[in-house]
Amino acid sequence: MKNLTIFLFVLTLCLFGHVSSAGIKIMNELKMNKTLLMKCYSKNDVLGPKKIPNGGSYTNYFKRNIFGRTRFMCTLLQGPKFKLTQKFRAFKVKGLWEWRAREDGIYLRRKSHGKTFDDSTKNLHKELHKEFDWITKKVS
Repeated sequence: MKNLTIFLFVLTLCLFGHVSSAGIKIMNELKMNKTLLMKCYSKNDVLGPKKIPNGGSYTNYFKRNIFGRTRFMCTLLQGPKFKLTQKFRAFKVKGLWEWRAREDGIYLRRKSHGKTFDDSTKNLHKELHKEFDWITKKVS
């Protein structure tokens, strides 16, 4: 009976982690009316390519796999000629990951709890901070 109780407790923890919210949000905060081009992918999904207009955003909520191994990789390019780019891991493990594309780089804010990006900001895991610089795309 003791083993069954332990098993049910562990199973409950796994299922709770599986149903908790996960998502990415990509915001275009570039200057001079530049368009942001994004494409993201995981093992099972492809998001985009999608053009995000200046001041706009793209949000995607999803369920993490039961083992917590969900990963999304993203590529962002800034217009009008999309010469600046960055490839990065946009989601790993859990929570809500908010990315902001700005002139000087790409910024990240993660929420550890909550069901949407619009929930209260009390539960922010980290404040907004610069994560990546833009890379100049090589012309062939």
